[in-house]
Amino acid sequence: MSIGLAPPAHVAPLEVHAPRSPWADAWRRLRRNRAALLSAAFLLLVGAVAVAAPWLPFVHDPAAQDLATGAAPPSAAHWFGTDDLGRDLFSRVLFGGRISLLVGLVGTAVSLVVGVAWGAVAGYAGGRTDELMMRVVDVLDALPYLFLVILLLVFFARSLALLFIALGLVQWLTMARIVRGQVRSLKGQSFVEAARALGASGARVVFRHLVPNTLGPVIVFATLTVPTVILQEAFLSFLGLGVQPPAASWGTLVSDGARVLAIFPWLVVSPGLALSLTLLALNFLGDGLRDALDPRDRRDVA
Repeated sequence: MSIGLAPPAHVAPLEVHAPRSPWADAWRRLRRNRAALLSAAFLLLVGAVAVAAPWLPFVHDPAAQDLATGAAPPSAAHWFGTDDLGRDLFSRVLFGGRISLLVGLVGTAVSLVVGVAWGAVAGYAGGRTDELMMRVVDVLDALPYLFLVILLLVFFARSLALLFIALGLVQWLTMARIVRGQVRSLKGQSFVEAARALGASGARVVFRHLVPNTLGPVIVFATLTVPTVILQEAFLSFLGLGVQPPAASWGTLVSDGARVLAIFPWLVVSPGLALSLTLLALNFLGDGLRDALDPRDRRDVA
């Protein structure tokens, strides 16, 4: 007859936890970063208000002029004041935010499409193809890219679509390098060999198996690219090469206000503050995502 031995009463049973995905770990780490969460909430609020601006009851027509009023300081009727043509500055800041954010998002999307495709193909192909493709990146990176954007806008018809494309096409070089490095480190992994053994084509291996595994660094860099593109658009608008009237962006509003800064300072304060806070929030969010998606940080979060 066998005698069963019961475990001591003070020994707790072992708990088995289901493994968490890397994305779940990243979300738990991101939730600890209050600056990143507050920045994300601020950006969502700014984006929602900018998108809904045409339907908000307290927003005026940004192009409506009141020459009798002229430039007036902030008041109950005009929260941010009016410009020299009597246009409501609060409404113009909201509508300008629509264009600035759109320029940042579309320009970043263009850079992602070009940079991810170029870097993934170069990293997977290797050899002379990789060398040739990356030498092209090096040559383009040595050129003054903002000067190239200015040339494009000077020699071709100035339009919002051209501005999107021009800013996006000068931002993809760093993205290509990042994706190439990730792909080179992943293409020898077992899941890639398994895909090849199952008869997957090179394009399928690259875009179905390798590119999705580079999304962490891609997302982080994209978040940090958006404020760069917005700032470049603001600089071009300050030079008169960005968004063209009657449309306005935060950059054009700052440029217009800077001309009469000594007389009407409120014309610079509100668009400048909106631009600065948005750029700061995007950088905080990018830093938070970088820390959350860092594979070297695997500390458990309660």
